[in-house]
Amino acid sequence: MITSIELGDFLAHSDTKLEFENGVTVFVGDNGVGKSSMIDAITFALFGQHTRKSNKSLIKHGSNQGFAKIGFSINSKQYEAIRKIDNKGSLAAKFSEIIGDDRVELAAGERKQFGESMTHEIEKTIGLNFEKLKIVSIVQQGELNAIINAKPKEFKELLNAIIGIDKLDVASESMKTVNKEFREKIREKIGYDDTHIEKLSQDLETYQKEIKEDKPKKNQLETKQEKLHNKVDDLRKKVETEAPKIDKINQLELRKKELLEYAKEAIHEIQHGINENESKIRDCKGCFEHAGLKEDLESKIQKVEQAIEDTLKKIQELTNQTASLKEKQLLASKLQLKDNKCPVCDSHVEKLNPLFQEEHLKQELISIKEEIISKEKERDIYNQKRKEFSEKLQNARDAEATLRAYSINNKEELMKIQEDVEIKRQNIQKIPLSSNGNLLKISQIDSHAKMIFQNISKLETETRGFNEQEFTNLKKLVNEKQMNLSQIDQQIGAISEKISKGENQINIIQNVISELNVVKEYVTNLNEIQTSVFSRDGPVATSLRSWALNTISAKASEYLSLLNTKIQRILLSEKTRDVSITCYSKNEILELESLSGGEKVSVALALRLGMASLLGASNLNLMILDEPTTHLDAERKKSLVGVLSQLSNISNSETPMQFLIITHDAEIFEDSTVERIYKFESSEQGSKVTAL
Repeated sequence: MITSIELGDFLAHSDTKLEFENGVTVFVGDNGVGKSSMIDAITFALFGQHTRKSNKSLIKHGSNQGFAKIGFSINSKQYEAIRKIDNKGSLAAKFSEIIGDDRVELAAGERKQFGESMTHEIEKTIGLNFEKLKIVSIVQQGELNAIINAKPKEFKELLNAIIGIDKLDVASESMKTVNKEFREKIREKIGYDDTHIEKLSQDLETYQKEIKEDKPKKNQLETKQEKLHNKVDDLRKKVETEAPKIDKINQLELRKKELLEYAKEAIHEIQHGINENESKIRDCKGCFEHAGLKEDLESKIQKVEQAIEDTLKKIQELTNQTASLKEKQLLASKLQLKDNKCPVCDSHVEKLNPLFQEEHLKQELISIKEEIISKEKERDIYNQKRKEFSEKLQNARDAEATLRAYSINNKEELMKIQEDVEIKRQNIQKIPLSSNGNLLKISQIDSHAKMIFQNISKLETETRGFNEQEFTNLKKLVNEKQMNLSQIDQQIGAISEKISKGENQINIIQNVISELNVVKEYVTNLNEIQTSVFSRDGPVATSLRSWALNTISAKASEYLSLLNTKIQRILLSEKTRDVSITCYSKNEILELESLSGGEKVSVALALRLGMASLLGASNLNLMILDEPTTHLDAERKKSLVGVLSQLSNISNSETPMQFLIITHDAEIFEDSTVERIYKFESSEQGSKVTAL
């Protein structure tokens, strides 16, 4: 209930304060004195809404700012809502609860982006928003019959708002939220909710079908795998058996090369030996003949050297004799006889001793010189002989040294070497050294060559019948089969993994579906509750509307009987999603379109008043009638006053209603029994309000 209205420079009011009680309060006065401003004051203070063009138009002319303050009570609690507006368009608002002398702020402003909304708090408190309050509780001037002109669907929404079915919408939305949050929790927990059961069932069927199809495929692949595995094993054994032969063939070729290389080296060595022996033979040829002359030559040289020595002595003697004779010759030249007298003793001699005769000495010197020359020639002959004998002796010694160096003691040994050279030369000439040569002949070189040839023979025996191309083809076949086997292994692995995942998914899906069936049952129950209890078209809402329609119909019919019309009864009925209005006279059904303007107003007022009896569902419990007598004739105006006089009885019920009636027909209320009448007049300061 509205308990007070205070206006400051608001529309035509400079300073107006009104107090209200339960029951009916009437605002009377001429047109334009500020009666309807009370409606704008109430809606602006509560919701920031009004009927004017702009917020600035709410400010009294000549003022900088204005405000509207509304006091109201709900369930024994006192509230106050105030909104201010200045000429710049700035708004300020505050909603408070009055506890004793204190005001506890509940909300301020309209910063909805920060979660702050005074209007929202007021809507929650009174249980109506501006639109619903305007339709249910405020009948604007000239709009009394709007209720019967509303579309059936709009009328149903109005009825829902009156009886509080819109609260079922809140409960229904809460149930939807509960359902949604429950489903979200289920999705967080298991990844699905009950809406996925059909899809999961399809997935389950798909997995089961795939597994059913894949298992025979797997069995076929495993059978094929086993056969191919055995085939690969057999081929591998053949490869393992034949593989060493490749090495042996390689060894065989290496051995052949080794034998040829060895043969070449051996022949080279033999040839080298032959060459050495031939050189030895050449060097020793004639050595035995020369060596056999050694002793004779040594004897001859000794004799020649003795002869040379004797000759040299003889020459030396002759040379000495020559020197002596020359001295004697010199002396003889000095010992010349003069007068047959000796030059020394001066004795008389016939002739001198031949040793002192110069001629004799001269002949002696010539004879000795000739002998010396003869001896020198003899010496030269001996020297030549000695040289000749020495050279021969050297040759003999060299021959002896050569024989000794070659360790050849006699001609037989040399002959044996020569025979061996001939044999070896003939043998190596028979040995073929080409790669296609006879290895058996080559192996006859020596024992080592024979040993190599034996290894070659053994390897040839072990590799006999081996075909390298066939072996290559065999390995290629093994590789191909192995690749096929690997592909089958991969296919088996893939299909096994698919089956395993499928079985795992089946278990998961079955468990999930099992849980979701429980969830579905729970959600179904919640939906059933929502549909049956909270849905505005459910049984509960339908029952409430049926009861409300019957109650409104009965109350409206009562009020119509007081308004003295031909309409005896009004029946409101719900059809599908619409609410229809049917009017009855005493004998027939009356169409709304056939009613006169006054009759329509009477029907509308009756319906409004009938609805008023149900406004206990709204926390504010208020109805405002702005000029309800418009379009009524004098008789019906009197009937209306009679009806309004009875509203006090409604206000004294268990759910008291408050009625604010705005009218310029003051005279019709002179004998009425309403609680309070305020008279509105114009003055220089603005609207003036006086309690009558």
